[in-house]
Amino acid sequence: MLLLALCRAATDDVGYQAAYAEVRALQRADRVRWEDVLLRPELDAWAADCLRALAAGEAVSLDGLGEFLRSGVGRPLVLECDGLRWAPVIDHAGPRLVDYGRPPAGPLSMPELAAWESRLAQAWGVLVRRHRRHAEAVAACVATIVPLRPAPGGEAVSAAARRAYGAVAASLPDDPVLLALALVHEFLHVQLGALLDLVPLHRPNGAAVYHAPWRPDLRPVGALLQGTYAHLGVADFWRAEAVAGVSQRPRAESEFATWAAHTERAGTTLVGSGELTTLGREFTDELVRAVRELTVRQ
Repeated sequence: MLLLALCRAATDDVGYQAAYAEVRALQRADRVRWEDVLLRPELDAWAADCLRALAAGEAVSLDGLGEFLRSGVGRPLVLECDGLRWAPVIDHAGPRLVDYGRPPAGPLSMPELAAWESRLAQAWGVLVRRHRRHAEAVAACVATIVPLRPAPGGEAVSAAARRAYGAVAASLPDDPVLLALALVHEFLHVQLGALLDLVPLHRPNGAAVYHAPWRPDLRPVGALLQGTYAHLGVADFWRAEAVAGVSQRPRAESEFATWAAHTERAGTTLVGSGELTTLGREFTDELVRAVRELTVRQ
């Protein structure tokens, strides 16, 4: 539907019209390849951004559809641990038409790709054995890993784009526990974005901004809700790590205490903001209750 809307909005764009015709032909000739192209997480985000730009009268390039058609999806990396299977694609050579806030790391060399595959296998073992519920969600919904460059100081980074459902972007940390955490953290952002497409949990962002305990800058209500929900998952992750006693327990306990406190404080701010819908208030009340329950269980 997005591609058809672009076709109708850009009738004079010869390149896009040709690429759209190619998509239609591919649907008839090679259904598997057609589905591979349309299910690329970044295609949805790119098409939505283009439609918004065209509606606003902005100049926009529609060459992206042709780039998605020309680039390969890549072979899935099949990971299995204790009966749970995950088969993500490491998308390091495809077109980067979504801004993840950090420069992409690809294309990767063969040794770099092998390092990613090895670290993902280790992270998958961490998730399955110590965070089974999160592992099941990742296996069902995360189809694509986008490698990023680390921060200038070498720190690991991760990101997600709300419309790029099923994609998690991250740099490659030395510690597989931190990669497992990044998968949980960023997928929760994507998951909440999917819910917000179905149910409005807050009024449109206005001028009001609020303190987020994990950032120096003030955030609008939507961004604060996103961070609060994702950090509930971060707190849950570190609680399970502390209970398992496999990681460095003092680190896990310290991280849990920090993120549980941040999440509860931010959730309380959201409840008091007056900007949540009725369902949003119910959702956030449950979120605060959940983080308090984690503290009791700890």
